Amino acid sequence: MEVTYLLNSGFMIRDERTLLVFDDYEDPAGIVDAAYDKGDFDNLYIFVTHAHFDHFGTHIRSYTPKVTRYIFSSDIRRTKRVKIFPKDKITYMKRYTQWQDDAIKVRSYDSTDVGISFLIETSSGSRIYHAGDFNWWLWEDDTPENLELAEKSFRRQMKRLEGMAADIAFFPVDGRLGDNQEKGAIEFVARTDVKSFVAMHRVEFPRWEPSREFLAARRNLPYWAPLEPGEKRIFDGKKFLED
Repeated sequence: MEVTYLLNSGFMIRDERTLLVFDDYEDPAGIVDAAYDKGDFDNLYIFVTHAHFDHFGTHIRSYTPKVTRYIFSSDIRRTKRVKIFPKDKITYMKRYTQWQDDAIKVRSYDSTDVGISFLIETSSGSRIYHAGDFNWWLWEDDTPENLELAEKSFRRQMKRLEGMAADIAFFPVDGRLGDNQEKGAIEFVARTDVKSFVAMHRVEFPRWEPSREFLAARRNLPYWAPLEPGEKRIFDGKKFLED
């Protein structure tokens, strides 16, 4: 699979002749535009995990002529922005639901913020997990009550994800959380069966270098922490290779 960073939690994956675009709220390097114009794909799916401004950009409407399906979290249905999209090309998903066609199977999970997360299996057998804003949100200046609630919410959802298999997992490692930025990621990689890990939701922070605790949670787990829009990697099933 070819994986290209757009911005924040935005990525484009090319799996054979299928394109999967996630949370494309901005694409300063013009990655999706270039792929769209080139047209060397059979299917184009655009996923949005929730309606936050840094995940849902209305410019993705311009891809409508070649889009196979827009797959949106159900909270987006209530926004004014979605009214410009063609209704017949949208599938809204609530948590713990499934949708499929001949090219992909999609399962949704809950989030610890707004919206959902996605697990996708393509017809080639590739499995991709995109967490959206699912994370252990431990803010250093939060109240004890909110910190306890955040932990309970995260652990409740992790029970649903226990043992989940995926070739690539995209997960927040948000620098705003300070010393807690890896907390959710460590639990996630320790309790799932993901073959690789991509850090996201890190705009305006330096490139993430995993701590010893993270590396110990899943030894020899390939990881990638993109920094600049347009960065690209090839995942060959064992490691990330520079294009």
